[in-house]
Amino acid sequence: MILDDFFRSVGQMSDPRFRSVLMKGLALTIGLLIAVTVAMTWLVGFLVPDTLSLPFIGDVSWVDGLAWWASFLLMIVLSVVLMVPVAGAFTGIFLDDVADAVEARHYPELPPAPDVPMVETIRDSLGFLGVILGVNLIALILFFFVGPLAPILFWAVNGYLLGREYFQLAAMRRVGRAEANRLRSRNNVQIWLAGTLMAIPLSIPLVNLLIPILGAATFTHLFHRVSRR
Repeated sequence: MILDDFFRSVGQMSDPRFRSVLMKGLALTIGLLIAVTVAMTWLVGFLVPDTLSLPFIGDVSWVDGLAWWASFLLMIVLSVVLMVPVAGAFTGIFLDDVADAVEARHYPELPPAPDVPMVETIRDSLGFLGVILGVNLIALILFFFVGPLAPILFWAVNGYLLGREYFQLAAMRRVGRAEANRLRSRNNVQIWLAGTLMAIPLSIPLVNLLIPILGAATFTHLFHRVSRR
């Protein structure tokens, strides 16, 4: 059933409304990653001198270049981790647009969703962003102790967090916070699995750029499916 929700979302990628949101989401995601990369490389360039004097070797002028490339490659690796909070931030900005497109195509009988106050959306998104950053910082430390199980830990932790956030926001726009909490508690395992399905491809560079919008669409389908039981 979860895969059905996902493939229905993939099948809507040709929808003009979907593509519009996708382009905006891609621009935001790429812009954020570029900004972080530029900031990191600038910081390295600022901290590392152009020339370094080493004992028995003398002046070395290529250290700053090496540090720049090392920081650039590190940011490519860290983009896997950074995509998780980016995906979280995506929900508060574009989920309504994605959900509207999904509902217009698959659930045309529904009335327009009531507007969720922007202050409430921003508050929830910032709160979730803080949680996911904190949890991932702790998880990064634990990764050194779990060895080959690190990817599984990454997917499990972020699958739970992303599933919780995406479902909560998808449900709140239709049934409010209290009912969204009840539905989430009743379908917690399914939501966790759907979040993990989203977290795994977030680990794949380039592919991960598409996942936030597909996640928002998938959880819109998931909400409508479980709410009709």
